[in-house]
Amino acid sequence: MVPGITLPASLLLVLRVTRPCFTKRSFETFCHLVAGSVAQTGRRTVTGMLSGAGLARVWPHRRAHAFFSEASWDADRLGLRLARAVVEALLPAGAPVLVAVDDTLLQRVGKKVFGALWAHDGSGRGKDKLGFGNTWVIVAIVVRLPFLARPVALPVTARLWRGRATASRTDLALEMVHDLAAVLSDRMVHVVGDGAYHSEKVAGLPAGVTFTTRLPRNAALSAPTPPRTGKRGRPRKKGAALGSLTAIAQAATWTLTVVERYGRTEFVWITTTECLWYGAFKDLPVRLVLVRDLDSAKPYDLALISTDLHSPADDLVERYGARWSIELAFHHMREDLGVGQARNRTRRAVERTVPFGLAVHTITVLWYTLHGHHPADVDDRRARQPWYTTKTTPAFPDMVAKLRRTLIAARHIRNPAAQPDSEENAAVVRAWEAAAA
Repeated sequence: MVPGITLPASLLLVLRVTRPCFTKRSFETFCHLVAGSVAQTGRRTVTGMLSGAGLARVWPHRRAHAFFSEASWDADRLGLRLARAVVEALLPAGAPVLVAVDDTLLQRVGKKVFGALWAHDGSGRGKDKLGFGNTWVIVAIVVRLPFLARPVALPVTARLWRGRATASRTDLALEMVHDLAAVLSDRMVHVVGDGAYHSEKVAGLPAGVTFTTRLPRNAALSAPTPPRTGKRGRPRKKGAALGSLTAIAQAATWTLTVVERYGRTEFVWITTTECLWYGAFKDLPVRLVLVRDLDSAKPYDLALISTDLHSPADDLVERYGARWSIELAFHHMREDLGVGQARNRTRRAVERTVPFGLAVHTITVLWYTLHGHHPADVDDRRARQPWYTTKTTPAFPDMVAKLRRTLIAARHIRNPAAQPDSEENAAVVRAWEAAAA
């Protein structure tokens, strides 16, 4: 049975895909906490979500806390179910899946918070940019929505990095990529990360997965592995050294290419070289892509290294540019959904609350794309806030606001006819089962 008589039918249809991840009771709690997280305009603590759902005087507070600290559900399984839903709903059949990996620090206070430590905080103040809290490695699927010009990153899975107590951030990301590739085994998966993400374990990724990252300026590259000579002794694993990136750029032949990145279409110079980055990827064949802006005086402006040896070079440049969408997702999850504001401290609660918030982010975009978008949304926003004179597309805060209004309307109208009937529920279940088959 679909839980709750006050949740809009359109949201329940999106939430239905997560049903196998929960028991009946925990699924009901999950649905209402999702609604409460969106409807809440104050702090999204656990009790704040309960208040946002309008259940603070109906359910005991312990029920909400126990959902994170005691209930039987797995955050990774939830994320992978959402990942499959995102791919089936928002990408064309058979299209490759672009995946962005990155990490972010959510500041916490208190010595008893599980997994909290001093770590790099990209948004921190000061020269050292350090912060105390939980560092999360996050994997997001990057999609293009029909009503937006820029790509959007939808977080699906996350792992808590605890310094020396866990694997490195790159290894955690690769573990999640392996899980995601298993769920999306019928698709090509292109993974992209910033310059901090590289490891020799990239060579162990499945055959249908490529990895692209930014190359450090001091990287030592060499020519591909030379053929065997037939002589006795151990064969060489790498060719001659290629020199510095500046030297490679100065000796290269450049091609003028049009690329779309960061919401703009621009001309850039591109050159590619097949090589080895033995220090990071060992003898895994890779491709170096150097990019120089049209009016730049530098030898090159961007250096990428990729295990994708077949895609056009401009695709790799655009792929890396789309990585920036995960940074926007980090901003929106903090500012618009309050992810990280929960004050729980135990291990299970800490390891589940942030993935739950990321799931709310993805569910919100899914709901808006499938059920909530209307061409007049931007006009309505500009009518209410006329200072947005150049606004032409909805932003994530607009999606949250519209879902919030829909939740409030369903709560006060209490229209049973708005709830899906048994036939609609069965049709949705059949559709998701067919998609997952």
